[in-house]
Amino acid sequence: MTKKYEFVPGDEKVIAPGRTVKRIRTLVAIAALGLPAQSLGGYIESESNLSHDDNAWVYGDAWVYGNAWVYGNAWVYGDARVYGNARVYGDAQVYGDAWVYGDAQVYGDARVYGNAQVYGDAQVYGDAQVYGDAWIKGESDFLIAGPIGSRKAMLTVHADTKIGVRFSTGCFSGSRDEFEAAITKTHGDSEHGNAYMAALMLADHLIKPHTGD
Repeated sequence: MTKKYEFVPGDEKVIAPGRTVKRIRTLVAIAALGLPAQSLGGYIESESNLSHDDNAWVYGDAWVYGNAWVYGNAWVYGDARVYGNARVYGDAQVYGDAWVYGDAQVYGDARVYGNAQVYGDAQVYGDAQVYGDAWIKGESDFLIAGPIGSRKAMLTVHADTKIGVRFSTGCFSGSRDEFEAAITKTHGDSEHGNAYMAALMLADHLIKPHTGD
């Protein structure tokens, strides 16, 4: 196996008693990110946290540790934290101040960012966009529907610590009431409006607003 990265001697952080993460750097170019060899990455605890295959990478001040595993073409960056038994793979991205932990999985083309937390046995996948103050622990906290609307976009609905439930599609992101108002204003009683309202009612039945944890 050709190794993609190595640890940077002396560049490490003790994050808990007996637990240290170490800075990595590329041994080969990662074309998908435009990185030449010897580019600095983020921090991982061991080589079991990041695959040497494909374009998977950890960079910025991101940490991956415990039994967490990043592979495929997934990227973890910014100040993100991935730990526990979490898995991030496919073309997924976790970034910003997002945390993915427990037995959670993020995969496909999913994006988890902002102050989002995905944990427990939650799975975020497909074209889902999970962000803001998302708080996703399991199936009752997350829904993706689509393609829907005139743009045939995906609608992501998830529990949010600040607004209860967040609806996101295209350039729209907001609360349930804001989403309903946007549907009425933009689409009215049209085919697309009715489709969005049906998705809204489905979300009302399936997604529980975050009320504290």
